[in-house]
Amino acid sequence: MSKPINRPSRQPSEQTSRSFGTSYRSQYADQSIASIAEESIARDLAGTEDGTAGESVEDGLARTESRQEREHLGQHSMAGFYRRPSYAAAGLRPFLGSQMPESNVPLEQDREAALNEERSLLRDNNLLPPKHPRRRDSQASQGSGKGLTHRLSIPGFGHRKRSTLGDEDAAEDGDAIEPTETTGLLGRDPNAPYGGEDDPENIDKKWEEAVENGQIHTTWQRETKFLTKSAAPLMLTFVLQNSLTMTSIFTVGHIGKIELGAVSLGSMTANITGYAIFHGLATSLDTLCAQAYGSGKKELVGLQLQRMVYFLWAITIPIAIVWLAGTQILAVIIPEKEIAVLAGRYLKVLILGAPGYAAFESGKRYVQAQGRFAATSYVLLIAAPLNIFMHWLFVWHFKWGFIGCPIAVVITENLMPLLLFLYVRFVGGMECWPGFSRKAFSNWWPMVRLAIPGLVMVMAEFLAFEILTLASARISATHLAAQTVLQSLSVLTYQLPFPLSIAASTRVANLIGATLPGPAKVTGKVTIVLGAIVGVLNMVLLSSLRDYIPHLFSNDPDVIQLASQTLPVNAAFQLFDALAAQLNGLLRGLGRQEFGGYVGLFAYYAIGVPISFGTAFGLHWDLYGLWAGPAIALLVVAVIEGIYIYKVDWQQAADEAAQRNAIG
Repeated sequence: MSKPINRPSRQPSEQTSRSFGTSYRSQYADQSIASIAEESIARDLAGTEDGTAGESVEDGLARTESRQEREHLGQHSMAGFYRRPSYAAAGLRPFLGSQMPESNVPLEQDREAALNEERSLLRDNNLLPPKHPRRRDSQASQGSGKGLTHRLSIPGFGHRKRSTLGDEDAAEDGDAIEPTETTGLLGRDPNAPYGGEDDPENIDKKWEEAVENGQIHTTWQRETKFLTKSAAPLMLTFVLQNSLTMTSIFTVGHIGKIELGAVSLGSMTANITGYAIFHGLATSLDTLCAQAYGSGKKELVGLQLQRMVYFLWAITIPIAIVWLAGTQILAVIIPEKEIAVLAGRYLKVLILGAPGYAAFESGKRYVQAQGRFAATSYVLLIAAPLNIFMHWLFVWHFKWGFIGCPIAVVITENLMPLLLFLYVRFVGGMECWPGFSRKAFSNWWPMVRLAIPGLVMVMAEFLAFEILTLASARISATHLAAQTVLQSLSVLTYQLPFPLSIAASTRVANLIGATLPGPAKVTGKVTIVLGAIVGVLNMVLLSSLRDYIPHLFSNDPDVIQLASQTLPVNAAFQLFDALAAQLNGLLRGLGRQEFGGYVGLFAYYAIGVPISFGTAFGLHWDLYGLWAGPAIALLVVAVIEGIYIYKVDWQQAADEAAQRNAIG
């Protein structure tokens, strides 16, 4: 956790306190969400026994960050709205481009990252000396008119060397400036990193002046580097998450097409009736845990975690009932009874892993609220390889066959929260754990009110693809197996553009919030170009390898042939898919994600799904028809959102963000 930094504003009359979600939500939604979260925190604070009963949320905030720290954030500072992403649920592919906002991280966690970014932009715009100055000869020094060398000096123990204002002669000789008794009082050492001008107060002053004078600019090279550097670790994390589901398909697919269809149908049913519900409800912790952390009562983060775990475990009971009746339910929907029976067995075994999955989804938000975003990656780096090993061990080595797959999944789902607990216990995060408390069984209503909108959005995002899976099962077992191959590839290829869109939304939100619409627009252009490159790359890979990729999923010749023949349709919309993902990311960064949500709902459910059913069953195009709908829907999304982004007023978006921040 970074040390709080006092950052004085140049204009006290315009000082504002940043709320945690202002860059991403509409004004009224932001006020509503904030009020619900504050209501929950106020109730918890009122119930404490340490003499702070009845304390307001603002008073709680003032304990961790002094009022001076909160009020002295510069008007244009990035510190109040620096964003980091919250990870999606493992194995799920958002059909609407994931319109949910990224995690809102407390102010205290963002200051150092924002300070570094401000310092970097000031340096690149020649408003701050370089980090590692080069030694210049006297002629170059005189020619520049500065008379100061920029050679890096060796720092002392715990302090930097400072220069005096009268050391120009020594500098002109090309020698390092030696400190004197008055060095630290009279000036900055030009030989130090950033010329000794990198203290927070000075950076804040320079940043405010530069923004007001329109001196902060960026380049496409800088933004390309930033986006690729930010997206790369997310890509790794999402691939690891996706591998948890993909491993089952790879393993079972080589048993037979019935088994391949069953594992797809079983995991799909588990997603839509269980995992997506856990994920959607747990999104409320993105707000509750972050605001609880900022309230100064860090133990409230652990209290919110306990509430959510108990809530999700209660929800597990009706979910388990549905999974127990999975065979009977699926037998009514699909004609292949053998597939329904195997999928039902898969669901029955998964019941044992549901509590672990719910605990992990909740625990993930607990560590992210503290700024510990690497925790999930560390857990996946251990769990994903073990998941692959257990699938091989149970399905093939022990010869358990199909049933070994859900057993491996259950062990992995229960292992992940255990690994996360070990991270919190031995690496970091225990400061927010209050111990088990009876208060976790009270004050649930604010959590439920925040959870329901998240649940609705997540269900809307993931339902459309599952409808296509059920539709393919109505055709034949071969079509269901081929559909599993195509959908798995679609999920896998999406792990490239989706993390890029998250990095783009984060970057644009930071720049817009700092009232820098010009640099934000440059980022938007770079994002679209990078998205197009990724889309073309995916398209070329799937098209050129269409005769080889299906062999990785199945040994059945009919499945391989059908998947290979249909794969060009899947490859054709990769460009639209990647562009739609980036445009959705830009809309989130601009605070216009509601528009993207409406476009997605219209495109997929009013255009895509009807076209899929009409062409697949009306025109008898079968699998070609099912995938024609998503392809056309993604084209519609890309065109409409592209036109909207092209015409959007970036300055107006920055002004709206400033108004939301002021309200926050």
